Amino acid sequence: MGKILIIDDSVTVRLYHKQILQSAGFEVDEAENGMEALEKVSEIEYDLFLVDINMPILDGYTFVQRLREDIGFSKIVIMISTEAEIQDKTQAYSSGANYYKVKPVNTNDLLNSVNLLIQEQ
Repeated sequence: MGKILIIDDSVTVRLYHKQILQSAGFEVDEAENGMEALEKVSEIEYDLFLVDINMPILDGYTFVQRLREDIGFSKIVIMISTEAEIQDKTQAYSSGANYYKVKPVNTNDLLNSVNLLIQEQ
C-alpha cells in the first residue's frame, strides 16, 4: 500500500501517527530526528515522509533540504508541526515540503491526505 517514515522527536506523536497509518494498511517506520531519518533513507525506500520541524541533532527543515538537495528525492513530504505562523509554513515550503499541517492533526484529515498523495505517485 505504501511505506511511510514518521520523523518526530516525540514518542507519543510518533506512536499516534503510526497507529493511524498502520490501521489503514500502511507500512510505517519511525525516526526521532532528521539524522536518524537520513540514515534510514539511505537503506530503505519510502513513499512518503511525515516530518516534525523542531527536533534535536537535525531539524525538519534541514532534513527536508538535505533529502531534496543531497539525495535528490522527489517523494512527498508532509511537515507536521505545532508552529502555525505564516513564516513557518513559508520556510517549510522553501525547504522542500509539499504540504504543511498544524498539530494536532485530525485523524481523518491525515489519512485522507496520505491516501491521496500516495495514490498520485
